[in-house]
Amino acid sequence: MSDLKFEAAGVVGAGLMGALFATTRVKRIGAENYEHFRRSGKPVIFVCWHGQLLPMVHYHRREGITVLVSEHTDGEYITRVLERNGFGTVRGSSTRGATKALRGLVRVARRGNDIGLTPDGPKGPYGVFKPGALAVAQMTGLPIVPLAVGASSGWRFRSWDGFLVPKPLSTIRLQYLPPRFVRRDSRREDLERLSGEIGAELNALTATLNPEGLDPPSAP
Repeated sequence: MSDLKFEAAGVVGAGLMGALFATTRVKRIGAENYEHFRRSGKPVIFVCWHGQLLPMVHYHRREGITVLVSEHTDGEYITRVLERNGFGTVRGSSTRGATKALRGLVRVARRGNDIGLTPDGPKGPYGVFKPGALAVAQMTGLPIVPLAVGASSGWRFRSWDGFLVPKPLSTIRLQYLPPRFVRRDSRREDLERLSGEIGAELNALTATLNPEGLDPPSAP
């Protein structure tokens, strides 16, 4: 029965997403920061904040991207919606199943698939870039492409991540920052510095992409 429940949730969730985004428009800024890697056959690691996942999923659907999803029960609902939108999934997080998740992501990358990660997930705090994405980049040599999302109008949940749901007829802005690479010989302090830099860039860009009144939560 549980599997039927999850499957039904995936069907309904994907249908609602399709209906919502059928009326929105998208503006991509800096798409060349990942497109030239795709033309050369090199996968990338997309990173965006957890609360911006909905537009990212819709506008990158059916591109063969694999996303890391928490092993918590709620993650099963998310997994079904993602798979209905043509994403692959690897289960785990920085707190549960971290080693298994890392191995799974590395295998996916070596098969040539893009990866999508929410570095402040699965439970926050909002806007804090955890090192998991950097570990994958360090092990695989793949570029990290940070992605910030904004909407001309929308709703934000009163949750830790301020989950963004764009309103019908809104314009969605996806802005891709220049790729960042992690050296194989990077030390812990190098990763911490890079995490802080990318997190600060994403927070600043997110603030500029969203109008007053649709501000995301404040990063600590």
